[in-house]
Amino acid sequence: MSTDTGILRTPESAFNNLLDYPFRPNYIDLANPGSIGNGRTKLRLHYLDEGNKNSPETILLLHGEPSWSYLYRHFVPALSQYRVIAVDLIGFGKSDKPVNKEDYTYQRHVDWIREFIEKLNLNNITLFCQDWGSLIGLQLVGTDGVGDRFARVAVANGGLPTGDGKVSQGFLQWRNFAAQQTEMDVGNVIKFGVVKDMKPEEMDAYNAPFPNEKYQAGALMFPLLVPITPENPSSEYNRQAWKNLKNFHRPFLTLFSDSDPITAGLDKALQSMIPGTKNQPHTTITEAGHFLQEDKPHEIVEHLIKFIKNNPSVSSRL
Repeated sequence: MSTDTGILRTPESAFNNLLDYPFRPNYIDLANPGSIGNGRTKLRLHYLDEGNKNSPETILLLHGEPSWSYLYRHFVPALSQYRVIAVDLIGFGKSDKPVNKEDYTYQRHVDWIREFIEKLNLNNITLFCQDWGSLIGLQLVGTDGVGDRFARVAVANGGLPTGDGKVSQGFLQWRNFAAQQTEMDVGNVIKFGVVKDMKPEEMDAYNAPFPNEKYQAGALMFPLLVPITPENPSSEYNRQAWKNLKNFHRPFLTLFSDSDPITAGLDKALQSMIPGTKNQPHTTITEAGHFLQEDKPHEIVEHLIKFIKNNPSVSSRL
């Protein structure tokens, strides 16, 4: 389905009867930076808005590459005492998908999620982010103005690269693989990144947003957008964000898995640089791969609930 010549929208029928995903869709229109498609069509972003809408606490779940909010299907009901929001990034899930790879930039994705947060006027946010969710979410946490909306941060298998340091061989191998693809078997990519045995219906759900390769521009481009050199267009934005993160004293938790070659060691780097990590019960999630939300969702949720309860914000104490 096409909204205009440069933007695709996966037919709703592609998402019928997904395993363990009974949630009502919500949509918001985001600004088109002017060069996508005909330049006049706004981009429609999909998100879940579940749980207790009267809770003073909002949990924002940001997925990575090449997953979508389906990754959080077990988190949402288990966190129902709070307001729980899970976004589909532009190019993924039920959100609109620009066709041209050049339409995907790191900063556009940051700007879109910032616009989303501001339009919904989200505050007192507990951010849980993984993979690209961390690249986007942590830059926002470190950005003046919007960063004040975050009460707590939990990072799983992610970071905020500037391209100034060493890049893991695991990520370079993934990046080189993605650069050679013209079509991605997303279900198999997810399967490769988990320890458990995935059901065929789960793999089908990860493939559902992409009826064919024309819908996959974002999935194919994301690995190439990660800053691995200091000259990357987003490196300076992340350096600026790090200046604030190094003074971030609000609660900051790392929940990394034991079987992820792509992000191994980044948890220790975050703990050494961000003051909010002090005195937090950083945990290694065992028997879990890159997509640890698939392997150990209920264990991670337990850590998140304890993290919120042990670090009450001003709003939740009122």
